[in-house]
Amino acid sequence: MSGLARLDGGVLLREATADDVPAVVALLTDDPLGAGRESADLAPYRAAFAAVDADPAHLLVVAEDGGTVVGTLQLSFLPGLSRGGALRAQVEGVRVAAARRGTGLGAAMLRWVAEESRRRGCALVQLTTDTRRPDAHRFYERLGYVPSHIGMKLEL
Repeated sequence: MSGLARLDGGVLLREATADDVPAVVALLTDDPLGAGRESADLAPYRAAFAAVDADPAHLLVVAEDGGTVVGTLQLSFLPGLSRGGALRAQVEGVRVAAARRGTGLGAAMLRWVAEESRRRGCALVQLTTDTRRPDAHRFYERLGYVPSHIGMKLEL
C-alpha cells in the first residue's frame, strides 16, 4: 500500500481506510481521558470516518509499522477570512501507541503535518490540547507550537 510519507524507522504514514477504524478507536481510548469519553460501539466511529473520508478538506492519517497501526491524527484544512484570508491546518486526535511513545514517532508525524500544510498553502497549523495533558503541552512546545490562545468548548 502506498503512503503519504515514510517516516524515520520505516513507519508508513498513510491515509486511513475503513478497516483502520477499530485500531484508531483503540488508540483514542488508550489514555485516561480517552478511556472515559470514547465508546466501545464502533458504529458512530464508522459513520464519522465515512464523513471525514468523503470530504477533501479532512484527512485521517495512520502511522503503520509492520502492518500494525501505531499512530493516528486528523488533519483538516480550514479556509477563513482572518489573517488575510489565510488557510489554516487544524490537527486533532493525535495519538501514538503507548509502546511507541518517546521514540520520536509523534514528532515525525507532526513534522509531516507542517510539511503537508505548507505544501497546501496554509499560513499556520493549530491544535488544541486538553489542559489535563501537561506532557502533551511540553511535547508540542518542543516542536515549536506556542500556547497563544485559550481554547473554549461548549458541550452539546
